[in-house]
Amino acid sequence: QVHLVQSGGGLVQAGGSLRLSCEASGRPFTNYAMGWFRQAPGNEREFVATISWSGSNTYYADSAKGRFTISRDHTKNTLYLQMNSLTPEDTAVYYCAAAGFTTAQAIRDRRTVEYWGKGTLVTVSS
Repeated sequence: QVHLVQSGGGLVQAGGSLRLSCEASGRPFTNYAMGWFRQAPGNEREFVATISWSGSNTYYADSAKGRFTISRDHTKNTLYLQMNSLTPEDTAVYYCAAAGFTTAQAIRDRRTVEYWGKGTLVTVSS
């Protein structure tokens, strides 16, 4: 079992920045692609950004391109999402996700996700 513990999030004004973190623990954590998803009230959970195990491949939703950066630190077993130029449309619960022996491309489909974090609320005020 892999446990994903999220931190970060909160309330920020439009134009501001936040960084989300997700620390993985539990079984040996190798060959896991990871990603961030978000879910706004009344909407389905949607892909935001994903990253391969090596970190060399990343994918971003169009809404995140140019503003968000996904990264990971293997020494800390931690995934990050740096979010800049936030807008009220970014308001949502953000979830960390992981799937073993898969690609950053594949994990964009939430049906491939094996493990989810509990979510953290990001609220952007106008």
